Amino acid sequence: MPMSNVDRPLQPGDQAPNIVLDAISRDGKIALKDFRGRNPLLIGLFRGLHCPFCRRHVAAMAQLNPVLREKGVECLAVVNTPVERARLYFRYHPIPDLLAASDLARASHRAFGLHEVGMETVMAIRIDLPGELPEPMDVMAMNEFLNKKEGYEITEADQQMMASDKAQLVGQFLIDREGIVRWSFTEVLEGGYTFRAPNPEELMSAASQVAH
Repeated sequence: MPMSNVDRPLQPGDQAPNIVLDAISRDGKIALKDFRGRNPLLIGLFRGLHCPFCRRHVAAMAQLNPVLREKGVECLAVVNTPVERARLYFRYHPIPDLLAASDLARASHRAFGLHEVGMETVMAIRIDLPGELPEPMDVMAMNEFLNKKEGYEITEADQQMMASDKAQLVGQFLIDREGIVRWSFTEVLEGGYTFRAPNPEELMSAASQVAH
Protein backbone atom coordinates (compact mmCIF):
# COMPACT_ATOMS: atom_id res chain seq x y z
CA MET A 1 0.00 0.00 0.00
CA PRO A 2 1.57 3.31 -1.02
CA MET A 3 1.94 6.22 1.33
CA SER A 4 -1.45 7.89 0.88
CA ASN A 5 -4.40 9.13 2.84
CA VAL A 6 -7.31 6.78 3.52
CA ASP A 7 -10.87 7.83 4.24
CA ARG A 8 -11.32 5.85 7.46
CA PRO A 9 -9.13 4.43 10.22
CA LEU A 10 -7.52 1.15 9.17
CA GLN A 11 -9.29 -1.92 10.53
CA PRO A 12 -8.25 -5.53 11.15
CA GLY A 13 -7.62 -7.15 7.80
CA ASP A 14 -6.31 -3.97 6.14
CA GLN A 15 -2.78 -3.73 4.78
CA ALA A 16 -0.66 -1.31 6.82
CA PRO A 17 1.19 1.40 4.91
CA ASN A 18 4.95 1.58 4.78
CA ILE A 19 5.90 4.80 6.51
CA VAL A 20 9.40 6.13 7.17
CA LEU A 21 9.94 8.31 10.22
CA ASP A 22 12.70 10.19 12.02
CA ALA A 23 13.87 8.11 14.98
CA ILE A 24 13.85 9.72 18.43
CA SER A 25 15.18 6.86 20.53
CA ARG A 26 18.18 6.37 18.24
CA ASP A 27 19.74 7.98 15.17
CA GLY A 28 18.47 7.51 11.63
CA LYS A 29 15.09 6.48 10.29
CA ILE A 30 12.50 3.89 11.26
CA ALA A 31 10.55 2.22 8.44
CA LEU A 32 7.59 -0.08 9.00
CA LYS A 33 8.76 -2.35 6.18
CA ASP A 34 11.79 -3.21 8.31
CA PHE A 35 9.51 -5.21 10.62
CA ARG A 36 7.92 -7.24 7.81
CA GLY A 37 8.76 -10.92 8.01
CA ARG A 38 10.51 -10.32 11.32
CA ASN A 39 8.23 -9.17 14.16
CA PRO A 40 4.64 -8.11 14.72
CA LEU A 41 4.48 -4.40 15.57
CA LEU A 42 2.28 -2.31 17.82
CA ILE A 43 2.41 1.26 16.51
CA GLY A 44 0.94 4.12 18.52
CA LEU A 45 0.20 7.33 16.62
CA PHE A 46 -0.11 10.18 19.11
CA ARG A 47 -0.27 13.95 19.20
CA GLY A 48 2.75 15.88 20.39
CA LEU A 49 4.17 15.53 23.86
CA HIS A 50 2.48 18.83 24.73
CA CYS A 51 -0.70 16.72 25.03
CA PRO A 52 -0.95 15.31 28.59
CA PHE A 53 -2.97 12.31 27.47
CA CYS A 54 -0.49 11.45 24.74
CA ARG A 55 2.33 11.48 27.28
CA ARG A 56 0.26 9.00 29.27
CA HIS A 57 -0.36 6.85 26.20
CA VAL A 58 3.40 6.71 25.56
CA ALA A 59 4.10 5.86 29.22
CA ALA A 60 1.47 3.10 29.12
CA MET A 61 3.02 1.68 25.95
CA ALA A 62 6.45 1.76 27.61
CA GLN A 63 5.01 -0.18 30.54
CA LEU A 64 3.55 -2.88 28.28
CA ASN A 65 6.64 -3.01 26.08
CA PRO A 66 8.58 -5.65 28.11
CA VAL A 67 5.59 -8.01 28.18
CA LEU A 68 4.91 -7.52 24.47
CA ARG A 69 8.58 -8.10 23.63
CA GLU A 70 8.43 -11.42 25.49
CA LYS A 71 5.70 -12.35 23.00
CA GLY A 72 7.89 -11.19 20.12
CA VAL A 73 5.91 -8.00 19.48
CA GLU A 74 7.83 -4.75 18.93
CA CYS A 75 6.42 -1.36 19.95
CA LEU A 76 6.78 2.00 18.23
CA ALA A 77 5.44 5.30 19.61
CA VAL A 78 5.05 8.14 17.09
CA VAL A 79 4.63 11.72 18.30
CA ASN A 80 4.08 15.02 16.49
CA THR A 81 7.01 16.60 18.35
CA PRO A 82 10.36 17.71 16.86
CA VAL A 83 13.11 15.13 17.38
CA GLU A 84 15.38 17.25 19.59
CA ARG A 85 12.49 18.43 21.76
CA ALA A 86 11.30 14.83 22.19
CA ARG A 87 14.81 13.61 23.02
CA LEU A 88 15.08 16.28 25.71
CA TYR A 89 11.76 15.20 27.22
CA PHE A 90 12.66 11.50 27.20
CA ARG A 91 16.03 12.26 28.77
CA TYR A 92 14.11 13.24 31.91
CA HIS A 93 11.24 10.78 31.41
CA PRO A 94 12.99 7.63 30.14
CA ILE A 95 11.18 5.03 28.06
CA PRO A 96 13.67 2.14 28.25
CA ASP A 97 13.86 0.03 25.07
CA LEU A 98 10.76 1.64 23.54
CA LEU A 99 11.23 2.75 19.95
CA ALA A 100 9.99 6.29 19.37
CA ALA A 101 9.77 8.41 16.23
CA SER A 102 8.80 11.93 15.21
CA ASP A 103 6.25 12.86 12.53
CA LEU A 104 5.76 16.62 12.38
CA ALA A 105 3.72 16.45 9.18
CA ARG A 106 1.32 13.87 10.69
CA ALA A 107 1.69 11.85 7.50
CA SER A 108 1.57 8.57 9.42
CA HIS A 109 -1.75 9.53 11.01
CA ARG A 110 -3.27 10.25 7.61
CA ALA A 111 -1.86 7.04 6.13
CA PHE A 112 -3.60 5.06 8.90
CA GLY A 113 -6.82 7.03 8.42
CA LEU A 114 -6.61 9.14 11.59
CA HIS A 115 -7.98 12.48 10.51
CA GLU A 116 -7.94 15.92 12.03
CA VAL A 117 -11.00 17.42 13.69
CA GLY A 118 -11.97 21.08 13.66
CA MET A 119 -11.18 22.91 16.89
CA GLU A 120 -14.78 24.10 17.15
CA THR A 121 -15.85 20.47 17.54
CA VAL A 122 -13.11 19.74 20.04
CA MET A 123 -13.66 22.89 22.10
CA ALA A 124 -17.33 21.98 22.53
CA ILE A 125 -16.27 18.95 24.56
CA ARG A 126 -16.03 19.21 28.33
CA ILE A 127 -13.56 16.82 29.96
CA ASP A 128 -14.52 15.57 33.42
CA LEU A 129 -11.69 13.85 35.30
CA PRO A 130 -12.61 13.62 38.98
CA GLY A 131 -9.51 13.62 41.12
CA GLU A 132 -7.40 15.25 38.42
CA LEU A 133 -9.40 18.29 37.34
CA PRO A 134 -11.17 20.61 39.79
CA GLU A 135 -14.14 20.82 37.41
CA PRO A 136 -15.12 19.85 33.85
CA MET A 137 -12.93 21.81 31.41
CA ASP A 138 -12.60 22.37 27.70
CA VAL A 139 -9.62 20.73 26.02
CA MET A 140 -7.33 23.78 25.98
CA ALA A 141 -8.01 24.62 29.62
CA MET A 142 -7.47 20.98 30.57
CA ASN A 143 -4.15 20.85 28.70
CA GLU A 144 -2.96 24.03 30.39
CA PHE A 145 -4.03 22.80 33.83
CA LEU A 146 -2.47 19.33 33.51
CA ASN A 147 0.73 20.60 31.90
CA LYS A 148 1.22 23.01 34.79
CA LYS A 149 0.31 20.36 37.34
CA GLU A 150 2.77 17.87 35.80
CA GLY A 151 5.54 20.42 35.30
CA TYR A 152 5.58 20.19 31.51
CA GLU A 153 7.08 23.41 30.17
CA ILE A 154 5.67 24.47 26.80
CA THR A 155 8.51 25.47 24.46
CA GLU A 156 8.44 27.31 21.14
CA ALA A 157 8.57 23.94 19.38
CA ASP A 158 5.47 22.83 21.31
CA GLN A 159 3.66 26.08 20.54
CA GLN A 160 4.26 25.60 16.82
CA MET A 161 2.66 22.14 16.97
CA MET A 162 -0.26 23.53 19.01
CA ALA A 163 -0.92 26.36 16.55
CA SER A 164 -2.98 24.23 14.16
CA ASP A 165 -6.66 25.06 13.76
CA LYS A 166 -7.39 21.33 13.82
CA ALA A 167 -6.90 18.63 16.44
CA GLN A 168 -5.31 15.31 15.51
CA LEU A 169 -7.07 12.09 16.48
CA VAL A 170 -4.83 9.27 17.72
CA GLY A 171 -4.80 5.51 17.48
CA GLN A 172 -2.91 2.27 17.99
CA PHE A 173 -2.55 -0.56 15.48
CA LEU A 174 -1.21 -4.08 15.91
CA ILE A 175 0.39 -5.27 12.67
CA ASP A 176 1.40 -8.87 11.99
CA ARG A 177 4.59 -10.07 10.29
CA GLU A 178 2.94 -9.83 6.87
CA GLY A 179 2.02 -6.19 7.40
CA ILE A 180 -1.69 -6.78 8.04
CA VAL A 181 -3.54 -4.90 10.78
CA ARG A 182 -4.89 -7.43 13.30
CA TRP A 183 -6.16 -5.12 16.08
CA SER A 184 -6.83 -1.43 16.30
CA PHE A 185 -7.88 1.23 18.74
CA THR A 186 -8.83 4.68 17.53
CA GLU A 187 -9.88 7.81 19.35
CA VAL A 188 -13.41 8.94 18.58
CA LEU A 189 -15.61 11.85 19.52
CA GLU A 190 -18.31 10.01 21.36
CA GLY A 191 -20.09 10.73 24.60
CA GLY A 192 -18.29 14.06 24.86
CA TYR A 193 -15.11 12.26 25.85
CA THR A 194 -12.18 11.87 23.49
CA PHE A 195 -9.38 10.59 25.64
CA ARG A 196 -10.13 6.93 26.24
CA ALA A 197 -7.24 4.48 26.45
CA PRO A 198 -7.22 1.00 24.89
CA ASN A 199 -8.12 -2.00 27.02
CA PRO A 200 -4.80 -3.70 27.97
CA GLU A 201 -6.43 -7.12 28.20
CA GLU A 202 -7.83 -6.85 24.66
CA LEU A 203 -4.46 -5.71 23.38
CA MET A 204 -2.54 -8.51 25.10
CA SER A 205 -5.03 -11.09 23.81
CA ALA A 206 -4.56 -9.82 20.25
CA ALA A 207 -0.77 -9.76 20.73
CA SER A 208 -0.81 -13.41 21.82
CA GLN A 209 -2.62 -14.35 18.62
CA VAL A 210 -0.32 -12.51 16.22
CA ALA A 211 2.78 -13.78 18.06
CA HIS A 212 2.12 -17.41 17.04
